[in-house]
Amino acid sequence: MIHIHILSVFRGADGRGGNPLGVVLDGASVPGPERRSALAAELGFSETVFVDDAERGTVDIWTPSVRLPFAGHPLIGVASLLTEADVLRPPAGEVPVRRDGDVIRIAGRAEWASGRRMERYGSVAEVDALPAPPPGEGWLYAWAWEDEAAGRVRARAFPRRGDAIAEDEATGAAALVLTAELGRALDIRQGVGSRIVTRPLPDGTIEVGGRAEVVGERVM
Repeated sequence: MIHIHILSVFRGADGRGGNPLGVVLDGASVPGPERRSALAAELGFSETVFVDDAERGTVDIWTPSVRLPFAGHPLIGVASLLTEADVLRPPAGEVPVRRDGDVIRIAGRAEWASGRRMERYGSVAEVDALPAPPPGEGWLYAWAWEDEAAGRVRARAFPRRGDAIAEDEATGAAALVLTAELGRALDIRQGVGSRIVTRPLPDGTIEVGGRAEVVGERVM
């Protein structure tokens, strides 16, 4: 029997948006990459995360088609459940966790999220008008300034990796890469209403934050 917590991560303050996430706190109940890949595909969320050692914060992250060394919304979701954890350990490396009221913040490096192409558009309307997914290949993060002086961004994310995820509602790793490229703090509105806040840190990492909420459970 596999117990899965269903979370919504990066949900806006108005309750809109949020990227669905599956979390298996008992990672040992789903051993091996084949079974984990199959479960992630069956759930159909953009990511599912397996906790292999709650005390150490060791986690394993899967999309419906690939294993990821690092991803933002799974780590923020897990941190909301492992309330005592101040460090998480995905394959990429140690990820510090900081809690700021109802916002959970993690820090990672842009090179951990390589392969995501940032493309700036001339207006929010152009980003909103894109089909899901746009023509082309490879991971695309489409963005435009809502208010450049204030650091407010409109963004949409398209993995384009051949699985069932045509558009990713809220993407912490892509937000991290954009923040690293622009070198400034950002307030990102992504998807239908998700919100991601970011800022560069003095040690060269990027902090990514948002809200996470448990919205259901499944037993399989």
